[in-house]
This record gives sequence, C-alpha cells and structure tokens, in this order.
Amino acid sequence: MITPAQQIWLDHLNDSDSVRVIPYDPRVKPVFKQIKADLITILGNVPVRHKGSSALKISGQGEIDLYLPVATNNFNNYLNKLKTHLGEPGSVYDLRRVRFVKYINDIKIEIFIINKNSVDWKNSIKFEKYLKNNRDALMAYEKLKTDNAGQSTKKYYTKKIEFINEILSR
Repeated sequence: MITPAQQIWLDHLNDSDSVRVIPYDPRVKPVFKQIKADLITILGNVPVRHKGSSALKISGQGEIDLYLPVATNNFNNYLNKLKTHLGEPGSVYDLRRVRFVKYINDIKIEIFIINKNSVDWKNSIKFEKYLKNNRDALMAYEKLKTDNAGQSTKKYYTKKIEFINEILSR
C-alpha cells in the first residue's frame, strides 16, 4: 500500500525512462570512505551513514546513498555549508530532507541531509535493520530490484515502496 504522501512523491518521478540495476560493486567502499572524510572536513563531526543497496552489498542502481542525520536546529547550517562545496541541491524538502549528487570515479553519490527525528529516517533505520537480520527478506528485496530493472523510475520506486511498507507493517 502506498500512502498519500508517498504517492505525491511518486507522481513527480519519470515514467518514461528505464532504471538500470547492476550487481554490487566493491569499489563503492573506498569511495564511501573518501566522501565521508571530505564531508567531515567540511561539516565537522557529523554522523555519516552509508545506506541503500551498496551498503547492504546487493544489486541496485550502483550509487552510494549517504545520509547525514541531523537535528532541525543544525539542518540549514549543514545545507549552506554543502551548497558552498557541492553547489545547489537536486531536491529540497525544508527541514526534512535535501539531496545533493556528486560523482567520484564514475560512481554516483547521493548525499542526503535528513532530519534525524523524521518518520522517514526512523523508518529507514527499521527497514535496514530488518533486512540485515532477515536474509530471506534481503534476498527478496534484491530480487525485486533485479526483476524491475528496465522499468521506469516511477514504476521501480513504486515497487520498492510497496515492499518497504509491507516490511514496516510487520
């Protein structure tokens, strides 16, 4: 089941492109370490979390999903610092989530500043923990990704969100 807020987000996605899914690439590990060190230099001692398929070492879109969970009172400070170093973000949801994109060695890195008290962040932690503790669910998630390779971004993310919501409802 898709929530109304999730549907609004899905409706802005492309429905005519084609998502590419590739096997886990171990080259992401040193790239994550490099970008983490860069971000700590820019922002100071902020938590930097590697999430998503590459963190789980499963097939996915091949990018690194990197999250900076921060308190609301630090949100705009980190946003302004990252704008100075990374340029304008790709998407902004005020005091909830901001997304930047950077490439290192042809690996796409999506850098998110996220409100650490948001439901989205808390649900992502629950989902990740569930997958790490349930190998069958992790493999089912990877299969969902590979089975939906070639689908549009909108269709691909719809399937992912349905799967995530089903896990979170347990």
